[in-house]
Amino acid sequence: MPNVAFAHCAEEVRGHDPDRFFASLFTPAGKRPYLHALYAFNLEIARVREVVSDPMPGEVRLQWWRDELAGQARGDAEGHPVAAALRETVARFRLPVEALVALIDARSFDLYEDPMPSLGDLEGYCGETASALFRLASLILADGGEAGPADAAGHAGVAYGITMLLRAFPWHAARGQLYLPADVLARHGLSRMEALARDEAARLAPVLAEMRALAEDHRRKALAFIAEVPGAVRPAFLPLAVVAPYLARMERPYDPFRDLVEVPQWHRQWALWRLARRLG
Repeated sequence: MPNVAFAHCAEEVRGHDPDRFFASLFTPAGKRPYLHALYAFNLEIARVREVVSDPMPGEVRLQWWRDELAGQARGDAEGHPVAAALRETVARFRLPVEALVALIDARSFDLYEDPMPSLGDLEGYCGETASALFRLASLILADGGEAGPADAAGHAGVAYGITMLLRAFPWHAARGQLYLPADVLARHGLSRMEALARDEAARLAPVLAEMRALAEDHRRKALAFIAEVPGAVRPAFLPLAVVAPYLARMERPYDPFRDLVEVPQWHRQWALWRLARRLG
């Protein structure tokens, strides 16, 4: 089961999270299956909203994963390839289960249309999701040992998380979700409903610009902290490479309600290669 489980994870990540998959190719071959298990787990949690019709079944799915991490899952836990691969990964590298549970808890926000109350709440959400993945990947590359300053993962995750939320704005807006913080909207004179209205796109532009600037600030801070990370651990941060190309693309005129911001795969892979060279 383990080899089959890890192969399944690799295929899931390659198909649905290609940036993290290609970034993993810059890591030692022996560590890649465990990174794929971590990233496949993230995909399982991130996609819950997409496969349920209302929040309750989504909460049930998230609870199953909490129970699995606690060793209490019922049903097909033994036959779930991602769960099997994650279980071995956690044990091998002594990954903190509480960080994985916190990621699940944070993702429960995705099941609802509740407003993101403040910028601090948004940074916290990114911290418990994207930052956690950077930190856990760092621990895998560090063999469960010293992975360097946690601030590297903290800033990298906020930069990556905000960028991907901005990119996903059309999807979220179409279903009435809004990750833009209420306090930022209020500072620009926008209510939640106005921010979700297509005819208010012009008024939304400065909000999106402020969020891009925030993501860029965290990206730069992350790179400074990554310089203090052990060399063997630095490839864990390579997914950060795609942030700058996406932010640059969003600086050009586009309709945030209709246009899915795309950066060609070759450009993203080139950015990964350049950051890999830079981090040495």
